[in-house]
Amino acid sequence: MFDIFSIIRRLLKIDRIKIDNVIFSFHYKVTTVILVIFSLLVTNKQLFGDPIICMSYFRNSMINMYCWIQSTFTLPALTGAVVGEEVAHPGVAHNNSVNPEDGKEPLEVRHHKYYQWVSLFLFLQAGMFYLPRYIWKSWEGGRVRSLVDDLNLPILKGDVKQKRVAIAVDYFGKNFHHHNLYAYQFFLCELLNFANVVGQFFFTDRFLGYGFSTYGPRVVEDAQQDSGHDPKDEIFPKVAKCTFHAVGASGTIARHDILCVLPLNILNEKIFVFLWFWFIVVAAVSAFGLLYRLATFSPGFRHLLLMGRSRLVPEDKIEAISRRCHIGDWFMLLLLAKNMDPFVYKEFIHDLSPALVEKEHIS
Repeated sequence: MFDIFSIIRRLLKIDRIKIDNVIFSFHYKVTTVILVIFSLLVTNKQLFGDPIICMSYFRNSMINMYCWIQSTFTLPALTGAVVGEEVAHPGVAHNNSVNPEDGKEPLEVRHHKYYQWVSLFLFLQAGMFYLPRYIWKSWEGGRVRSLVDDLNLPILKGDVKQKRVAIAVDYFGKNFHHHNLYAYQFFLCELLNFANVVGQFFFTDRFLGYGFSTYGPRVVEDAQQDSGHDPKDEIFPKVAKCTFHAVGASGTIARHDILCVLPLNILNEKIFVFLWFWFIVVAAVSAFGLLYRLATFSPGFRHLLLMGRSRLVPEDKIEAISRRCHIGDWFMLLLLAKNMDPFVYKEFIHDLSPALVEKEHIS
């Protein structure tokens, strides 16, 4: 448990060296932490007690375990029925009940097994949201950190600063036009982020028996209209039934209908309402990020972005570098601008500009 909290603290920690952007951090930092916290809440018995409590003539602990393992069931069509008159609880009735409209076909029975796996499912999702960050860190290999080193500090000894700037200029001059693969690796991880959040939406829908895709709007609609048919009770019933078969004294099979209370669903229903809207927001923000990334393939747009990051640098210096940059070189310059102190970055560009011009003349 304490190891998990230490992981959360590390994720929430502000990185001294930034190798990605705000949209990227929505996935590996914000969403991952939210999912881990939800996973821990679901396993906390101090807040919600036992996850299932069943009422029967048998030993309660045995029945609780049996119904937890074998699943419970409800009748979704009777979720909006009048409690106390038509049904005992929303969706709870005899499993041979028929549709009152045709009076022939038995109503659909929905079995609920997901609650055994909610904690693990949320933790798995947290890992999937962190995976693109892990891949990018492996590919990035600490390149920006090694170049920036102490150049992000506003106060640095003159000789140390000049030495570090000279190393960065020398590196950039030697590897100019060789950063495209580095940039495309990051762009691929951005695409993975978007594919993952969309995939997680449909993965959750499958996990909840295809009731998640319209879950958020239906909950909001019910809250506004108070229709009496709460969609949360269809997927996350607070009371459900369980069937237990026992052998009677005469050796015959006795069937027992057992009523079970699922207090944990009070939390589960709210978790997945939040996740429905959160996945939509993150997917929309990620889609905007991909459109922004497409725009960066335009040299003119890249020049404007570099100018915005280099306000202290003379425009002619930025112009001299920008028109010579491939997209990978521009991406590396942008990361250095994020991490270097603005005055140090000004000196870096001032020294880099003539070095690139000289290299162009030599080549």
